[in-house]
Amino acid sequence: MSTLKVVVVSGNLGQPSKTLALAGQIVEAVKQRAAVDVLTYSLADLAPVFGPARHPGELNDFGKEVLQAIGAADILVAVTPVYKGSYTGLFKHLFDFLDPNALIDVPVVLGATGGGEKHALMIEHQLRPLFGFFGAQTVPSGIYASEQNFDGTRFGHPVVLERINAAAQQAVTAARTRSQQLPLPRIA
Repeated sequence: MSTLKVVVVSGNLGQPSKTLALAGQIVEAVKQRAAVDVLTYSLADLAPVFGPARHPGELNDFGKEVLQAIGAADILVAVTPVYKGSYTGLFKHLFDFLDPNALIDVPVVLGATGGGEKHALMIEHQLRPLFGFFGAQTVPSGIYASEQNFDGTRFGHPVVLERINAAAQQAVTAARTRSQQLPLPRIA
């Protein structure tokens, strides 16, 4: 496999964003391990497209392109801020439009940002089941980063950096392995 297609979906609703900063650090770690083309989608930009739509037929061409790009990813990076113990409603709304077969066996790096450590299990309780529905291959190392780990531009806590690097390596390894295997059957 030559160049990997990495698609980032960041659930940030404003900018600047700690969530988008975390996504950027994950992408940089992936770039250290493989040649990549990166598409980054921020909910702050996608809200006018996906927010009013009730089904995929109501999406404009750009919205449909976003869904196609997500489905064509070799690696998906899905990061979201945590509110009330879960991802944002708009984050879930975007993935509600995705074909249930679009992410079968796609390596997904899961990340979340929150105000404190009380949300740390959100990745396991909310994000992993969401992507499990799609049959995605979520990498074992999820990345949760709290405000205390943020220096204003990036997350520098050694544990957060260790998890970013582990997740990046797991995703690249999974993507390379996937490219050498026969595709899994689609769910009917």
